[in-house]
Amino acid sequence: MTLGENIYNLRKKTGISQEQLGEKIGVTRQTISNWELNETSPNTEQLKLLSKSFNISIDDLLDNDIKTVLVEKISNTEKLAGIVIKILKVLGIAFAALFTIDVIALIVFILIRTVS
Repeated sequence: MTLGENIYNLRKKTGISQEQLGEKIGVTRQTISNWELNETSPNTEQLKLLSKSFNISIDDLLDNDIKTVLVEKISNTEKLAGIVIKILKVLGIAFAALFTIDVIALIVFILIRTVS
């Protein structure tokens, strides 16, 4: 859905005229009409005012699907965390094995010295 279609639908949903919306935003009725027809687009300040007027985020107003991006980033972070945990487990097991070998070697060394 285009920005103009979103503005039109939101304006109709809230039951206000192009002139009433224009007064809220500080533009003419013709400007609102041009936005709805996708002939022109609001600037960033006007987008802020539109999002406040309709009580929605600018991302929703622009039909910007930021949720998909966030879900993908979270998924990638979870995958990376899983890999790090596996690496730490392997390192922990290796450390425990080496420590056990060192303790056994120390015991054998002490036994050999005491027997001699």
